[in-house]
Amino acid sequence: MWGSTSPSSSSSRRKGGSSSRRGGGGSSSAAYGGASASGINESKAEKLFAELCEEDNPGAANMEGICKLCEQLDIDPFKDIRVLVLLWKLGANKKPAEIQKEEWMAACHKFQLDSIDKFKKLLPGLDTGFLDREEFGDFYKFCFQFNRAGTHKTLDKELIVDLLKMCVTGGRITSHRLETFCEFLETTKDEGYSKITLDQWRSFLDFSYEYPDPKALEGYDEGMSAWPVLIDEYVEFMEMSGKKK
Repeated sequence: MWGSTSPSSSSSRRKGGSSSRRGGGGSSSAAYGGASASGINESKAEKLFAELCEEDNPGAANMEGICKLCEQLDIDPFKDIRVLVLLWKLGANKKPAEIQKEEWMAACHKFQLDSIDKFKKLLPGLDTGFLDREEFGDFYKFCFQFNRAGTHKTLDKELIVDLLKMCVTGGRITSHRLETFCEFLETTKDEGYSKITLDQWRSFLDFSYEYPDPKALEGYDEGMSAWPVLIDEYVEFMEMSGKKK
């Protein structure tokens, strides 16, 4: 699930919507509200977080710490989509590939969490099938942003393929759309698509909703298309391989 990226640019007919997020360290417990009001043991929640952090950075849990949390929850950090759903619900938005102490504590108060057992009780509700379209769109964007490396604004296409296979299975989009788009990315020789932007990532989901199956694509007109060039070339790939029908 996790990967690193390097700066790159991809051709697109419209401007992307990616964002660079910066975050600070932890904040005092007063910022999270009183324990009596929230009903959690704040010191226990803070201790859980401290166990995930490296000694030289007590204000943030990086991927090593997140993997440690996954071990405690008995979930696979590299294959289980619930890891990303959990991080999204916990509000891990300030910097890619980590969760900061203030985000952790705010989420602990919101969801009444101060033990691993309580975290485990969240797991059944982390299936993406419980998300409506708007919620899933926000989560889908988070998946891209969280997996960026530092200030880089693109993801390697290999990571994109892995993320798509995790994120949009289970009927969110048709299997035909997912399989053919992943095949397109895996086989294209165009170096411009070795890195994928947030706009291209989000456009694929929107395209999949609008053109869910081969029959829907019968009305697709590339000349009138407002989709990124990546989508047009994906449609061309299906036409040439006979998979548009």
